[in-house]
Amino acid sequence: MTHRTLLALVPALAVASLLALPAVAQTTTVASATPPSAGAATAPAGLYQALGEKAGITRLMDDFVNRVVKDPRIGAHFKDVNPAALKESLTDQICQLSGGPCQYEGADMKSAHADMDINKGHFNALVEVLQTAMDAQGIPFAQQNRLLALLAPMHRDIITVR
Repeated sequence: MTHRTLLALVPALAVASLLALPAVAQTTTVASATPPSAGAATAPAGLYQALGEKAGITRLMDDFVNRVVKDPRIGAHFKDVNPAALKESLTDQICQLSGGPCQYEGADMKSAHADMDINKGHFNALVEVLQTAMDAQGIPFAQQNRLLALLAPMHRDIITVR
């Protein structure tokens, strides 16, 4: 594991919150969903812009979902997911969390992960896939860490197998 990966994993422990979205993406609407930002940290100033605003986040999530569904370590978690719905839901989630104008309407992270049997290895694999997608989209390392740190508090609700 590289020094860069270790540095990014520390603040990124909750990027696996993104694994919650397969449950959300299977349906077209989710009733009484709790936004992921409830209790989450405030977005760092300028993060939404640094990610390329909605268009940049959409490109990132397209790339990320295309990679994650094919990943041999965690792709099975996404086998029953509608990729287009997942991309849209993830885009809204990251847009809202990063300070953009979007509204995430998916499930809260604890409910979405309750029956997914996610362990630390799955979690770390997802972080690596997200980092690869961010690298491919040209997102600077410092901005990657800002996003990962924003997602990090969700990890307690994501890993269900201890």
